[in-house]
Formats: sequence, C-alpha cells, structure tokens
Amino acid sequence: MKNLSVNDFDSEISSGTVLVDFWAAWCGPCKMLAPILEQLDRENTGVKICKVNVDESPELAKRFGIMSIPTLLLFKDGNLADKSVGLLDLESLKEFVL
Repeated sequence: MKNLSVNDFDSEISSGTVLVDFWAAWCGPCKMLAPILEQLDRENTGVKICKVNVDESPELAKRFGIMSIPTLLLFKDGNLADKSVGLLDLESLKEFVL
C-alpha cells in the first residue's frame, strides 16, 4: 500500500480502481481497519489500495470534505465512484470495492 501526498495523489488515482484510506495515527478505528486493508491487498483483487494521513496531508482531506476517519474513497479511472465512512469488516470492504 502506498502512502499518498498532495504531490502524487492525482497521478496515482488516474487509472484503474483505487481505494484510498484517509486515516490518522491517533485514530483507533483506523488502526483496526489497517489489517483488514492489508488482507484485501494480499488477496490481489485488482484494486490498488493507497493511504492518506490526514495530519500530513490536510489539503487532501479538505479537498474531499473528509470530516470523519477512517473514510474510504473509491476511484475508478480518476473519478470518485463511492465513499464509505467508518470501520468495515473484510466482507463489507470487498462488497464496497468490487
């Protein structure tokens, strides 16, 4: 999983299906979601998973109106396709991205 910044965000989401996790180190539910995202990444679903630390890239959080974390944004070929706020289990996460 790649950590994105404002400098590489647009190029990384420009093609294919990309799931972006907006998170912070101090966020308990974010810590609980991390191993679930890692499991999904290991399953090679064809979805690229990236992360944005809202404390390190507040301009991206503002750009997408992130008010609560964790927030997952699903992009398809650079276009925002869906949004999920809060903790998801693996099955719910699979349903969200596929």
